[in-house]
Amino acid sequence: MAQTTDPQTPQRQAAQPEAPKRGVRRSAGHKRADAERNIEAIISAATECFARDRDASMGEIAKAAGLGRVTLYAHFASREDLLRAVLARTIADADGIIEEATPAEGPPAEAFARVIRSCWPFLSRLGSLHAAAQHALPAEEVRRFHDKPMGYMERLIARGRTDGAFRTDLPADWLVTTVYTLLHAAADEAAAGRLDKDAVGDILERTLLAALKAER
Repeated sequence: MAQTTDPQTPQRQAAQPEAPKRGVRRSAGHKRADAERNIEAIISAATECFARDRDASMGEIAKAAGLGRVTLYAHFASREDLLRAVLARTIADADGIIEEATPAEGPPAEAFARVIRSCWPFLSRLGSLHAAAQHALPAEEVRRFHDKPMGYMERLIARGRTDGAFRTDLPADWLVTTVYTLLHAAADEAAAGRLDKDAVGDILERTLLAALKAER
């Protein structure tokens, strides 16, 4: 006896949705989470390594992060790319510190001193990072990374010039450049042991305010 078939069976089978591959989805999620943890570990380790040694190698950073070189290069194709990621992270942190110091509030000289006192403890922990960036990346690119934090300084200096607290006999851009240069020079000198880290905040405050102060 011939077996009868339901002519709608193929259509019914085709219409049935494929069961979700839950195991694959969880696996992909785990991979993403692992990648995020690895990236965080790499950036944290790289920040510490570059702070200690501007010439820190990718192998040293991978070891400090507890990862293999293959994993490190899977996320950052070059040492320069990793430096860029570290710079972006540290400058974003610096932006938060400057905002908390409320540079737009109070007399300009007091606000400027407050920002410097707030930023220096953070800058002092970065050690040789700026030197590493300058050594590996174009100077103009390193400067562009600082556009936002220097924007706070630019606005603060402009407010001081309007109020008569800061000098107007020199270009405003030059005053901003002076602040940028001396901040990083102080960090480099402290990292090299030529300045006492505990004293640099006060030295910076006095030096920069003297450079900015309007002549009476």
